[in-house]
Amino acid sequence: MTLSTLPQHSVAAQWFHALSDETRLEIVELLSHRERCVCELQDNLDAAQSRLSFHLKTLKDAGLVTDRREGRWIYYQLNRETLDRIGAFAQAVKPGKHAGSCARACCD
Repeated sequence: MTLSTLPQHSVAAQWFHALSDETRLEIVELLSHRERCVCELQDNLDAAQSRLSFHLKTLKDAGLVTDRREGRWIYYQLNRETLDRIGAFAQAVKPGKHAGSCARACCD
């Protein structure tokens, strides 16, 4: 990942904000196994529908999950592309990688 392909800081901040909550991390972990119906997530997390909707919206707004409607049910799954971008971002900012920021930070 080069400097030009690094996500805007606001996009990365939205990813990490969405992942900064224990409930949302539990949702991500559950979805890492397979797509799940919202009712199944509700049962697994023992969460009120309104609370779960808030967390799913946060994850969806950050691009971490997608949804699809089947009849009256909504199914959620992880967005692999966004997870790959998060992984690439993390790789690019590892110590020694500089993420293309040398001109600003250290190596003039």
